[in-house]
Amino acid sequence: MGTATLTIDLDAVAANWRALDALTAADCQTGAVVKADGYGLGAGRVALALAKAGARRFFVAVAEEGAAVRAALGPGPEVCVFSGHMAGDTEMIRDLELTPMLNSVGQLTRHLEALPGHPFGLQLDTGMNRLGMKPTEWGAVRDIALAAGPTLLMSHLACADEPGHPMNAAQLRLFRAMTDEAGVPRSLAATGGILLGPEYHFDLTRPGIGLYGGLPFEAAQPAVRLSLPVVQVRELAEGETVGYGASWAAEAPARIATVSAGYADGLMRSMSNRAVLFAGDIACPLAGRVSMDLLTVDVTHLHEVSETLEILGPRQTVDDLAEAAGTIGYEILTALGHRYARRYTGSGA
Repeated sequence: MGTATLTIDLDAVAANWRALDALTAADCQTGAVVKADGYGLGAGRVALALAKAGARRFFVAVAEEGAAVRAALGPGPEVCVFSGHMAGDTEMIRDLELTPMLNSVGQLTRHLEALPGHPFGLQLDTGMNRLGMKPTEWGAVRDIALAAGPTLLMSHLACADEPGHPMNAAQLRLFRAMTDEAGVPRSLAATGGILLGPEYHFDLTRPGIGLYGGLPFEAAQPAVRLSLPVVQVRELAEGETVGYGASWAAEAPARIATVSAGYADGLMRSMSNRAVLFAGDIACPLAGRVSMDLLTVDVTHLHEVSETLEILGPRQTVDDLAEAAGTIGYEILTALGHRYARRYTGSGA
């Protein structure tokens, strides 16, 4: 089999949700972010596992993602859309019972005119300058917006993965100033915000990356394993080079394993000559550039080369691999390609 296997542990995802839920107060609801196709792991399968664990409110980036999650979950759980009510979304929001997080006066007007009485939330900008109403905009429409009965007021922390960053406290103060007298459930914390402590939790938290085994949730269980099949093993003489650009040369007689995966599968060129794969507990360094469909790995030190080498698993997390690639675990997860044979394990599989 020439296709790599991505194994997704749904029990680990559910356990991570329960662990983050346990960090919040009993009267604080814990939602789940399943945008970007469940961070690359399959939004439908992930959402079902999280629903079985107890999650009742899910967040996606756009309405089209909400449609996929609704199809998996059926009626009942709330599916919230971060991008709000975009032009052309009205029928999907209505028919699939999605809850848009409205980001502007224009979106508020569109929603109240097109779908009066349909649930909605409001996103407020407390300093990230990305989505949501700024304080002046919020002040202009606050009374109208609150009279329409939003189900949630939310904002998003810019620096929650840096606990000592002054932006955290500044955003918390501004969020309170904008919402303290509103009488509407509130949400400020994603994974990093949960770890900042109870004052950031309010009525609902929205964990994302922590569900999938990523930092800053250091106690998370790894949720993915990625094993790459070995296509060929060849012997090299001293001085021979490997791959495009001849960027790796054998300093002594060597053995190179060519494995089936590359940047078309989300394994970035920036990890060339930097990342490692594993044969059991033994690290095997990448030798040469990552190409579109293939990696070349130095296996000179192995007594025997197995049929697969592992690039993600207990010995190398998504954040370990991200460090080798000069990026973040989020990008590693969401870039995992669709050529992988996906295998789901756990009681939710």
